[in-house]
Amino acid sequence: MRGIFSIVGLLVVLAIVGLLVKKQLGTQVVVPSAPGMPAVSANAPPQVQSQQAQQQVKQAVDSAMQARPMPDEK
Repeated sequence: MRGIFSIVGLLVVLAIVGLLVKKQLGTQVVVPSAPGMPAVSANAPPQVQSQQAQQQVKQAVDSAMQARPMPDEK
């Protein structure tokens, strides 16, 4: 009897997780663009969106890698 409740409980949890995953995958995430960067267009084909997102990430990494002046130590 205890085993049946364990299996039923596991199935309920699995169903809830499945619904949450389905809901999460169904929503589109809009990545906010940094100032000076063009936003990824939502109406473009997936390949174009991917390329735009890759360019934005590359630009962000390049700007983060630039040397910044260090404050004077006292």
